[in-house]
Amino acid sequence: MTELHPGAHVAARGNVPAVIMAGTGATVTYRELDERSMQFARLLRSAGLQPGDHIAVMLENHPRYFELFWGAQRAGLYTTPINWHLKADEAGYIIEDCGATAVVVSSALQDVAAELSGHLDDVSVKLMVDGTIDGYASFEAEIERYPAEPLDGEVEGNFMFYSSGTTGRPKGIKPAWNPQPFGSGGGALIGLIQMMYGFSSETVYLCPAPLYHAAPLGWSTAAQRLGATVVVMEKFDPVRCLELIEEHRVTHAQFVPTHFIRMLKLSPEERAAHDHSSLQKVVHAAAPCPVGVKRQMIDWWGPIVNEYYAGSEGNGFCAIDSEQALAHPGSVGVPLLGTIHILDEHGEELPRGEAGQIWFESDLRFEYHNDPEKTASAYNSQGWSSLGDIGYLDDEGFLYLTDRASHMIISGGVNIYPQEVENELAMHPKVNDVAVIGVPNDDLGEEVKAIVIAADPSTTGPELAAELIAYCRSKLAHYKCPVTVDFVDELPRLPTGKLLKRQLREQYWP
Repeated sequence: MTELHPGAHVAARGNVPAVIMAGTGATVTYRELDERSMQFARLLRSAGLQPGDHIAVMLENHPRYFELFWGAQRAGLYTTPINWHLKADEAGYIIEDCGATAVVVSSALQDVAAELSGHLDDVSVKLMVDGTIDGYASFEAEIERYPAEPLDGEVEGNFMFYSSGTTGRPKGIKPAWNPQPFGSGGGALIGLIQMMYGFSSETVYLCPAPLYHAAPLGWSTAAQRLGATVVVMEKFDPVRCLELIEEHRVTHAQFVPTHFIRMLKLSPEERAAHDHSSLQKVVHAAAPCPVGVKRQMIDWWGPIVNEYYAGSEGNGFCAIDSEQALAHPGSVGVPLLGTIHILDEHGEELPRGEAGQIWFESDLRFEYHNDPEKTASAYNSQGWSSLGDIGYLDDEGFLYLTDRASHMIISGGVNIYPQEVENELAMHPKVNDVAVIGVPNDDLGEEVKAIVIAADPSTTGPELAAELIAYCRSKLAHYKCPVTVDFVDELPRLPTGKLLKRQLREQYWP
């Protein structure tokens, strides 16, 4: 069996960077990554963590991120990355819900870390990177107590990303526990990035997005399984992105449509100032890409732009290349993993060209952690699973997305779930009723809007709008909160109380 992990590349590529941080230039070589991950795995095992246990990681894009992941991976743990924009109660809920017995945070997030104490009763390992505060030991100092030697009988861990549901509370997407020898992981993704996109040990992969998301961390660590170099941006900047492609001779990169839009808005002089000839494949996902944006990127960078449609659930995968995209504008591709069925609300299969809920038929199983009801609702009587999206297949089997059953908002490639925001705003004393929807934004694709019935109609206006936005920001991460607030006299609700969001969206979407 070919071993697929950083340590497998130490003999041939020990001094090659596994990670380069774009902002600071900090690097972690394959030898350093392998050694520190072995030390961390030993620390975790000595603290009593066993395969199948859980660790939560809350860091900004940081070179230690990969040492933490690979240490947890070789210790056989489920790793849950936490969005570093979250407030303490939001992050604490995830820590408790996933059952983490180890938590690692960054000193840059020490204010949030200090407020997590009430959520760490079951956590035996509390570490901080780049410094310490009360209650946290130093990651760097603690791992030095352990030899850089592999554990006996290392087994592969796995990710457990969190994705919100219609209840507004995030839910852990838990892959089936099927321990395999360390170095055998990666599964279908490894084959995919090798065969479809040409990843190899010579690849230089640019990651411009937050590592707490599934694709950035999943694809970056998959690249490291192959011995590639991963260049990580601490924060996306369109000019800096182009500079990095030239500076590091980047061969592969993954973006969301918002990144494309921001690069396309640069002046012709800025776009032409940097050499992008090293690029072999550019991949985008996470949100619908406007047809015009896709066409402009292909015109600029050539027919190397590829798109895929998938979810953290891993139940299916569709892909489309540049040539196909030009022939099928707006499509997210054909299924490469799983068979697609388009069903109506009664579970009946629809003909080509008619939109309905998208279901994947595949052998891959997942569950929503601690939520058997949500897990059951993701499967139908045939055992097919759905992400809740609406779409249709054309005559050639290409899939098009038309809506989201959950009315999830995707802003800049980030998922925002309206119910969570509505729950907070509904508690404000000056709000009688509220609906939250996504409305068009040329840069981000969508932005968050709150539509409010005020308790006192005479108070409506810019001041109350600003007050509600500030209130929401005091409760939730800022990116989830409304950018604008509209005031109305009534909201379209059924007698059951169900909000007809489609009617609201139609007022704002052309």
